[in-house]
Amino acid sequence: MTKIALVGIGKIAIDQHVPAIAASPDWELAATVSRHGTVPGIPAFTDIDTMLAERPDIPVVSLALPPVPRFAYAEAALRAGRHVMLEKPPGATLAEIHALQAIAAEMGVSLYATWHSRMARAVAPAKAWLHGQTITRANITWREDVRKWHPGQDWVFEPGGMGVFDPGINALSILTEILPAPVHVTAATLTYPANRQTPIAAALVFSGNVSADFDWRQEGPQTWDIEVETHKGHLALRMGGNVLELDHKPVTGEPSIMGEYPALYARMAELVSTSTSDVDLAPMVHVADAMTLGRRLVTDAFEF
Repeated sequence: MTKIALVGIGKIAIDQHVPAIAASPDWELAATVSRHGTVPGIPAFTDIDTMLAERPDIPVVSLALPPVPRFAYAEAALRAGRHVMLEKPPGATLAEIHALQAIAAEMGVSLYATWHSRMARAVAPAKAWLHGQTITRANITWREDVRKWHPGQDWVFEPGGMGVFDPGINALSILTEILPAPVHVTAATLTYPANRQTPIAAALVFSGNVSADFDWRQEGPQTWDIEVETHKGHLALRMGGNVLELDHKPVTGEPSIMGEYPALYARMAELVSTSTSDVDLAPMVHVADAMTLGRRLVTDAFEF
């Protein structure tokens, strides 16, 4: 097994990264880096530079901390000759990810910009079914409760936190994976709480008769749907890409079984074995374009 360090021991790390690493035949969690969080039984550091200096035996670093501070950690790890795995979104800006790509190439190490929703079990079958088809319409409905998934995490509403695009980019990562031809944002309406810096809802219009509806205010059952109309028929991905429907009938997938993060770590093992990188910025480009084109609306103040 290859030793790996996990940086940023917050909710997503505890919920997803730690169990995925523990269950993997490829990885041994050898250290953590976090200002406050720890994993029982694992050596803990509070500073990335100290960990890199004291643990030259750890060749891989996985970064699960928020996007704004992530660049400095990623740069330090890459320049120390370590392979780096990035939680989504891969950074706060496109430019900094391009910079990390250049550093990884210079150092001869792997950089993996992960998109966990692409690993949902029905995404690959959906992509295969749509291959070669003409899309007549597609729509994303991605509505969830920010209080459930990011309780008290004010950083999501700060500049660089992405707001509703934090979950919305998951949908965009699936869309850019399954469509047989690329689309681009042509218009957007972004709804901001009066006291926040990033949107809590967004409506996007794309070329090719594609649209998206993101909202972070939905209580009760959550909605993670993508529907695509083609000349061949109707396709729908439900439950965040874990259930595939064709012509309104479920054909594959299991909503209660989520294997996204184990698949990410398996992919990282492949990349490290060949010192190759996997960095697709298409989902993030859509978010940047929506921010550029977006018409601003203001709604009620939001508090956790």
